[in-house]
Amino acid sequence: MTEIIITLGWIGIFAPLALGAIGSIIGCARAGQAACGAMLETETGHGRFVGVSAMPSSQTIYGIVVTLSLNRVVTPEAAPGLFAIGVLAGLAMLASAAYQGESCAASINVSKAKPEVFGLSIAPAAIVEGFAVFAFVFALVLSAGIAA
Repeated sequence: MTEIIITLGWIGIFAPLALGAIGSIIGCARAGQAACGAMLETETGHGRFVGVSAMPSSQTIYGIVVTLSLNRVVTPEAAPGLFAIGVLAGLAMLASAAYQGESCAASINVSKAKPEVFGLSIAPAAIVEGFAVFAFVFALVLSAGIAA
């Protein structure tokens, strides 16, 4: 039983990076597809389409930092906290990145037809990013309370 508990602790350490990266892959792919389609339909603004499609990549960075903050010797006492914080923060980052990609795709799609709303149209993507930041900050704060 101790081996299972220790294994769950290790999963918790690496979950934020893995899940954040999976979300970033999903989000960047979705927004990138919209960017490619928009480039076929417009003569200008291609750089901003590509830039917006990269927005969901930040959740991978948050995952790296949380993984590094959780990284420690895994003991039976620390494992449940490592697992809970790592997996739950990772899932929040995954969802945030995936849905941010949807928001970015919508922004790209609307701004190809109406370029003057581009700045305003990325606001929903920024709001979704905020939830990843909340998960990131709370994971960092809570990780300090886990026994070393």
